[in-house]
Amino acid sequence: MYGLRSYLSRVRPAVRFLGTSPSLMTELEVQEQASHVYHVQLNRPNRRNTFTLDLWKKMKTVFDELAEEPKCRAIVISGIGKSFCAGIDLQQGMGELVGMLMDDKVEVGRKGRILQRIITTCQDGFTAIENCPKPVIAAIHSHCVGAGVDLITACDIRYASSDSMFSIREVDIGMAADVGTLNRMQKIVANDSWTRELAFTARDVGADEALKYGLISRIFTTQESVVEGALALAERIAKKSPIGVQGTKVVLNHARDHTVRDSLNFVKTWNMSQLQSTDLQHSALAARNKQVVEYENV
Repeated sequence: MYGLRSYLSRVRPAVRFLGTSPSLMTELEVQEQASHVYHVQLNRPNRRNTFTLDLWKKMKTVFDELAEEPKCRAIVISGIGKSFCAGIDLQQGMGELVGMLMDDKVEVGRKGRILQRIITTCQDGFTAIENCPKPVIAAIHSHCVGAGVDLITACDIRYASSDSMFSIREVDIGMAADVGTLNRMQKIVANDSWTRELAFTARDVGADEALKYGLISRIFTTQESVVEGALALAERIAKKSPIGVQGTKVVLNHARDHTVRDSLNFVKTWNMSQLQSTDLQHSALAARNKQVVEYENV
């Protein structure tokens, strides 16, 4: 299996990576954009960056690799073309799924197991973003629909351009969203009524409303400026202690799903080892001497 460095050196030419076809390689691009900052780009502009099962698999592969890459300290994810992500590819994705469901040769129990595996693959693709200890910043523009909302709710920080439009679109295709939106949205916006309104109606939400309810934290004027803003934030984060930043993400994720008492015990146990890092010593010394620290990779 190729390591991430090997992948990055090959991402421009079409090559095989972890058994993936060359055509898929170009659908998810990864670059080290700046020191310790990696840029992941959805690159299916002709399909408005809609998701297929193969693309979900690639998401998991890439973010699992970035999670283990010592040089990586912050990640930006954006979309190439007119849309950030317009949901599921209805031609390549839903067509195959509907065909399987209508196949009378496959009995219902086995159809259920097939669906279970498909849904798990999709969920794992975005949960890999959440599980990655490096902060992930979504740079959103134009359409962020269905699977796009699933994706950004797994990210740590969400920036958007002023033309961004969000929609939990799944009810319009006869299903409940099952790849993360319904599970994460309320924990992000903390407004049950608003979340349910969007999920029940599939209505469009503009950037201003998304900012008002806390789905995003900043609005930029253009696609280019939102990517630049996200990369600038990633560079700022990447200059901090990786022990401190990555530990903070792990603790915040744990605290979100546990009681205060449980999360206090968790961070206490976490810091029993992590406070022994040289990052703490070097940071204290640098603050006293008004110097900049060059932290070791993790």
